[in-house]
Amino acid sequence: MEETKNNGFHDYSFSKPAIYNIKIQGRLVESWWDRLGDMEIQIDENPGGKPFSVLKGRLNDQAALSGILNSLYELHHVVLEVQIVKENKEE
Repeated sequence: MEETKNNGFHDYSFSKPAIYNIKIQGRLVESWWDRLGDMEIQIDENPGGKPFSVLKGRLNDQAALSGILNSLYELHHVVLEVQIVKENKEE
């Protein structure tokens, strides 16, 4: 897919695979990682010493993204940021 810039936005597809970063407040408990598919999970701290977790991985479409966000909601995590890193052009 060719990306087209329009006021700083890219033209991504709703139904194609993409790589996402999802930043949440707090530490994601390791026993729940299996609910989040094959997402890589990194735990870090902000300058104030408060922990946050970053999930990164390929999701098949935005329905899969919604599933991850719903799981985080059920786990009572505050979502700080969702970022599409790039569209996966393999499919």
